Amino acid sequence: MDTGLKGRPILVTGASGGIGAATVRMLVREGADVIASGRNEGILADLSSATGCRTLPFDLTSEDEVKAALADLSLYGVVNCGGWGGEIATPMETDVAVFDKVIDINARGTLLVTKYASQGMVKAGKGGSIVNVSSQASLVGLAGHISYASSKGAVDAMTRVSALELGRYNIRVNAVNPTVVMTPMSAWYWGRDDIGGPFLQTMPMHKWATEDDCAAPIVFLLSDGAAMISGVCLPIDGGFTAV
Repeated sequence: MDTGLKGRPILVTGASGGIGAATVRMLVREGADVIASGRNEGILADLSSATGCRTLPFDLTSEDEVKAALADLSLYGVVNCGGWGGEIATPMETDVAVFDKVIDINARGTLLVTKYASQGMVKAGKGGSIVNVSSQASLVGLAGHISYASSKGAVDAMTRVSALELGRYNIRVNAVNPTVVMTPMSAWYWGRDDIGGPFLQTMPMHKWATEDDCAAPIVFLLSDGAAMISGVCLPIDGGFTAV
């Protein structure tokens, strides 16, 4: 299938992380003009050397930085992948400062990028596609995820409202809701037999997701093949939320 992404400028935030970097690599293979964003300039430089993507580091929590970075950027697509996991805590134990930071990065950061990117997209009048990277934590109750789930629930709500507001400009807005990607950063928790074991037993596919498992649906939602898909929150979870 021709994705129609060749030559189209697409911004990927959180590109110094696993899913973001995988999305950059996959979009470059489709011929897109990819702009990789994140705060780790060293990782972004390595990604650029490996793929030929452009880089644009900025802080998602700074409205001034987001506005300045996107002011003169002509985009067709945006992948809001920047985020932070926060802590594992119950509602009784959660650190409100951590909660505030998770909301600031995951929810407010997604809104800021959507705000300033969509302004340019509307002005250009060529339509486009925005994909927000949410989580299965926004769809089901996961123990210990009060802060993270709250932030991703906000992302899902932003997705639906943005789809409604931007549809008149032929701009589609969707979200993907991945399950756990077993990386060194997540293994300390999900790699525990008492945590990961029951989780995988419940999931019909009985396996962890890979970065590419998450990147491929993102690329599809950006593509012309998804021309009539908007306002969707798509689980990438091996069937976990279906049972």
